[in-house]
Amino acid sequence: MWRNLSKHSSLRRFKILAESNSSITAFTSAKSSRNSILCEEATHFQTRPGVSTGSSEFVFFQDTTLRRKRDVGPPKHGFSTDPFRFPVHTRGYAAAAEALVSTSEEEVDEIQELVDELNKEIDARCPEMNQGRRQPQKLVGGMGLGKYNILRRRQIKTETEAWEEAAKEYQELLVDMCEQKLAPNLPYIKSLFLGWFEPLRDAIAAEQDMCQDGKNRAAYAPYFDQLPADMMAVITMHKLMALLMTGGGNGSARVVQAACHIGEAIEHEVRIHKFLENCKRKNALNRTCDEDPDAGAKEQDRLKKKVQLLMKKQKVQQVRRIVSRQDDLKAWGQDAQVKVGSRLIQILMETAYIQPPVDQMEDTPPDVRPAFVHTLKSVETVKGTRRYGVIECDPLVRKGLEKTARHMVIPYMPMLVPPLNWTGYERGAYLFLPSYIMRTHGAKQQREAVKRTSKEQLEPVYQALNTLGNTKWRVNKRILSLVDRIWANGGQLADLVDREDVPLPEEPDTEDESELKKWRWKVKAVKKENSERHSQRCDIELKLTVARKMKDEEGFYYPHNLDFRGRAYPMHPYLNHLGSDLCRGILEFAEGRPLGKSGLRWLKIHLANLYGGGVDKLPYEGRVSFTENHLEDIFDSADRPLEGRRWWLDAEDPFQCLATCMSLSEALRSPYPETAISHMPVHQDGSCNGLQHYAALGRDKLGAAAVNLVAGDKPADVYSGIAARVLEIMKTDAAGDPDIDPNAKHARLLIDQVDRKLVKQTVMTSVYGVTYIGARDQIKRRLKERHAMDDDAELFACACYAAKTTLTALGEMFEAARSIMGWLGDCAKIIATENEPVRWTTPLGLPVVQPYRKLGKHMIKTSLQVLTLQRETDKVMTKRQRTAFPPNFVHSLDGSHMMMTAIACSQAGLSFAGVHDSYWTHACDVDQMNKILREKFVELYEAPILENLLESFEKSFPDLNFPSLPERGDFDLKEVLHSTYFFN
Repeated sequence: MWRNLSKHSSLRRFKILAESNSSITAFTSAKSSRNSILCEEATHFQTRPGVSTGSSEFVFFQDTTLRRKRDVGPPKHGFSTDPFRFPVHTRGYAAAAEALVSTSEEEVDEIQELVDELNKEIDARCPEMNQGRRQPQKLVGGMGLGKYNILRRRQIKTETEAWEEAAKEYQELLVDMCEQKLAPNLPYIKSLFLGWFEPLRDAIAAEQDMCQDGKNRAAYAPYFDQLPADMMAVITMHKLMALLMTGGGNGSARVVQAACHIGEAIEHEVRIHKFLENCKRKNALNRTCDEDPDAGAKEQDRLKKKVQLLMKKQKVQQVRRIVSRQDDLKAWGQDAQVKVGSRLIQILMETAYIQPPVDQMEDTPPDVRPAFVHTLKSVETVKGTRRYGVIECDPLVRKGLEKTARHMVIPYMPMLVPPLNWTGYERGAYLFLPSYIMRTHGAKQQREAVKRTSKEQLEPVYQALNTLGNTKWRVNKRILSLVDRIWANGGQLADLVDREDVPLPEEPDTEDESELKKWRWKVKAVKKENSERHSQRCDIELKLTVARKMKDEEGFYYPHNLDFRGRAYPMHPYLNHLGSDLCRGILEFAEGRPLGKSGLRWLKIHLANLYGGGVDKLPYEGRVSFTENHLEDIFDSADRPLEGRRWWLDAEDPFQCLATCMSLSEALRSPYPETAISHMPVHQDGSCNGLQHYAALGRDKLGAAAVNLVAGDKPADVYSGIAARVLEIMKTDAAGDPDIDPNAKHARLLIDQVDRKLVKQTVMTSVYGVTYIGARDQIKRRLKERHAMDDDAELFACACYAAKTTLTALGEMFEAARSIMGWLGDCAKIIATENEPVRWTTPLGLPVVQPYRKLGKHMIKTSLQVLTLQRETDKVMTKRQRTAFPPNFVHSLDGSHMMMTAIACSQAGLSFAGVHDSYWTHACDVDQMNKILREKFVELYEAPILENLLESFEKSFPDLNFPSLPERGDFDLKEVLHSTYFFN
């Protein structure tokens, strides 16, 4: 249609087109004259106030629709939905997809030329309109519209064609092999993929033929032929290998987990594939004259044309009604997913073999064996022995897993364009990939609660997630290059794991059973260490693979969603700012801002914080002095990170420290350091944030002072305070007789081990419901890391004693927090006795339903084995409801504080990223962010949170008697506004 127009691009023809297509919007901010016919027509396309009117304002998508820019990209504080986005997992698709992906860039350029001609004529005939259209071009996501559209097309292709492209690559490699009669020079794991692909594809195709002919009546048959065999083969290989990489390091994956993952991936791809296949444009000129489509085809063609016309007119709701009526793709359900996944795994096991080792002798039979085997494992539980099925890979495959990541399709990659704004439970984030605002993990009540909540009530939540998703990131290429060098040379630096395994100890030449027993324990320990190293190596490879794929992009975005408590997380799982020091060192803001005097100071403080080792507990001026006293080391680290003195390797967060060294060095060496551009995110972290929230809830003066809610000359260190109290108790116990009192013996062994690091994890997790057993295991790990004692029984006993002592010290210092935790737990227990889950609403309006219900077993027969799927029952878990409610409630409060801060920072024009209780922005904006986050904390707790919670409980359960609220202190929340080290 548009190509014909371009051949006859007269203004008259374009004017006629404009009359019939209300989506071609000629923007103007001036009232147009009625004297000219052309100007009269232009009034149909009047823009809203404040929208620029130049010709560059036309926005092209993959269809021929022109959309106003206000409907494209991320409005700063709006909640607009992309009208072309149909949730892939629940909606029908009909003919709408061609409007998304079919129009070529050449056609877009031709249309743009016609638009330009129209605007020139408007300039000539309506000069009063010129001024409005000459406003500066508005940007979408910080980029021009042309660039945005190119990136958006790439994003659509990434989301919809990843598996198809992988299958196409294998097909082309197979063709090359046949033509050249030799195997291509491929990496080991990719050569395995290539060897498995053809037989797996052919076997799947044969199975599909049987399903279509009615010869296969298995339960999975109706779902098995909805996707091309080559795509099913690629998804099966890649999904299983991904699970083997992340499944614990022993090269195995549980059958039920693997079947669910593969079946779910197949269903998602079926929906996308059907959507795109049904929407391919049928060019009438390519049809033969004698072709006579049947009535069904004519009806489908009529619907296509109707949908196209409605989309051009932006009649979105009408399009959706038509599409939903045509939807014949009902949700498969977990049973069908598992059956399809199990059958695909079985076919892969039957067709996939490993290649003979390179060093195999020529005169020996080829060592060809299955790449995967299905076995049963047993695990001891309190209820007895439980058996479950696993898929294990051959050792040669396992060896190649660590290099697999770079050859794998990784879904949910960071986005090239700003995510779609969240406007509903399943409306937002990715353009095509299934996106849900909350990770409910199958909890039906929680899912339904969010769906029932009005858009107006959830608007602050949407706004916060959109703010987090619109933060633009990029890869720090210097750090990535250095990481690649270290990794290529075997790792072992900057907390990177050793790429080599620990050699197994040789069996002693003795019959002494005690010596053999020690040897077996050592072998077990080495195997466990190697398994952990393998998992870490796979994890690093996945992170580096994503970094390498994104390193040449000017910027990218992380869509966010929530867990059931209201905490925000990036949807991409590997390389993100919630990850390790490696991830955080590789990532930086795409936008750079001048440091200014304040920013230069904060960059120095940030470096000291990352170096750690106690420096981060000094007053700010002490941290600045530390950085200034180490400028020579900082410059050396930036210039010669591996060849120099390697000062940065002594830091607690080495890669982030090095990135800051580089940024600070560039600034200090420039003629005007304060004008230097910095991309570095600077963090402000809460001081044991859970206890900060409890202190505010209880208005607890003692607790508030311990966690920096009160102003001080230097930061209070709650961990050191608890460690000091633990040491006092142990010194008292150590004075006793160890022959009579075992505590005296343990205290004497531990006195030299007590420091803030020993108790830190227990203190951090105490407010989140850590049990005595959890505290014991945490302290045991710290003691083991220090090799404090050789005897395992002695180590265990000392850990038990230290855990009890630490929890006692915590109860003394944070009595108010303990009383609130107890009250929350008691309320939850009372509700659970009614067989009801605990429900509450966060300060931002998000409904929360605790998901802890007893699980029932659902047996399902698959082609591999009988699998047991767990399903929620109607019975709640009373104990779990009680113990989980206090930490979940506090998590919902810290999530609310972070989101309130995110919204306010966005409104103030700041870049913002959050990691629960760690808030990030540019160095130059830290002071402003600090002011905002303190104001929002006070605003949060000025509301009667506990009173509102009790009122909601009494309203929901009028026949139950709830305990009265615990007594609270008289701490003045306004003191937080003046606390320098509240977040620091």
